[in-house]
Amino acid sequence: MSIYNDSADDSQRQRMRLETLIRLRWLAVAGQSVTVIVVAFWLGFPLPLLACSVLIALLAAVNFYLTARYSPAHRLAPGSALALLAFDLSQLTALLFMTGGLANPFAPLVCVPVIISSSAQPIRHSLALGILAAAGITALAFTPFPLPWFPGTLLVIPPILTAGFWVAITSTTAFAAFYSYRVSLEAAELSDALAATELVLQREKHLSQLDGLAAAAAHELGTPLATISVVAKEMERELGEDPRFGEDVHLLRSQSERCRDILRRLTTLSSDDEEHMRHLPLSSLLEEVMAPHREFGIRLRLVEEGGRADEPVGHRNAGILYGLGNLLENAVDHARAEVVVTARHTQDRVKLVIEDDGEGYAPDILLRIGEPYVTKRQRDERAGGLGLGLFIAKTLLERSGAKLTFGNRQDGIPGARVEVEWPRNRMDVKLAK
Repeated sequence: MSIYNDSADDSQRQRMRLETLIRLRWLAVAGQSVTVIVVAFWLGFPLPLLACSVLIALLAAVNFYLTARYSPAHRLAPGSALALLAFDLSQLTALLFMTGGLANPFAPLVCVPVIISSSAQPIRHSLALGILAAAGITALAFTPFPLPWFPGTLLVIPPILTAGFWVAITSTTAFAAFYSYRVSLEAAELSDALAATELVLQREKHLSQLDGLAAAAAHELGTPLATISVVAKEMERELGEDPRFGEDVHLLRSQSERCRDILRRLTTLSSDDEEHMRHLPLSSLLEEVMAPHREFGIRLRLVEEGGRADEPVGHRNAGILYGLGNLLENAVDHARAEVVVTARHTQDRVKLVIEDDGEGYAPDILLRIGEPYVTKRQRDERAGGLGLGLFIAKTLLERSGAKLTFGNRQDGIPGARVEVEWPRNRMDVKLAK
């Protein structure tokens, strides 16, 4: 099961905060009240004041009840959110129905509940609300109530203009809802992908810290093991020739010595080679990245353009190791026979180029490389390995200061080409600030 698309996480994400809806409703109550007062008392237009006041008071009463009944942190289930948004839509539609229908300048506000739903609710609920909105817009086109206007003057809206209003409001609702849905979906995918990146980076850091844990274990276990060894020696001296316990005592002594040798090696690894574990020359870094991929029948070739005498020596960075490893794994997966890794370093830049002899990237995939969840549904040939893993690799490498360029080879050989380039001071401890 994927930890990034768990159904429980999706359900929790789709639970809107009740306080958010309550605040939007108070804004609607205030706006509707001010509009009715201005139209009825300042402009003096004839208006069904009692009916409008009852509808506004009903919305306010429901808001008061929700505020008193639930805590501000309460989150609505999708069904409950749909019911509240449907109520808001119905109240607004009824208010518009009595005040001119589609001729009312505020008629486009019918799309607001649908937009809110499409940004945070399941698609089926948003579709249901959209259908209700379309029915309400259609009802507004046939309202018998005239638009409030100057007394003694009847403002007649031509049917063709009413039809135009209907098309405009319906299309606006559909377009705005779809746009809101796509933006919220992409934001959710990006959030999940970044969370996955953090988890991968944390795991890589834990792996790189195992040498420190080994040193701590060796230090902590050294004293009790020395005590066990001394006691084993004393027991061997007293019971070494005993026919019943002699063999067991010899075994206990030999195993305690073996444990001491193991801890001695761990201690030596963490002290004598600590600098080697913390710092990696560029050639050693590449060898560490390439080593796990040499057993898959694909020839890996390292080309070093520049001497090792002046190669950069950087800190062991779990993000760089994982990112380069993922790029190399992707190249090995799609290569026919060979993957070439070229390393270049100058006084200012460090550049790595990974090339394979596979099919290369499809043009449509090149436009979207690095986005999360680009899967084989976009393209069967090359996109199978271009999903979340490549997004994580790209993100981790860019955090280390790298600039990545994806493309296809231009040397007459089919295949993909990935360039990774850093400022040298990001890869060399001697130049790091």
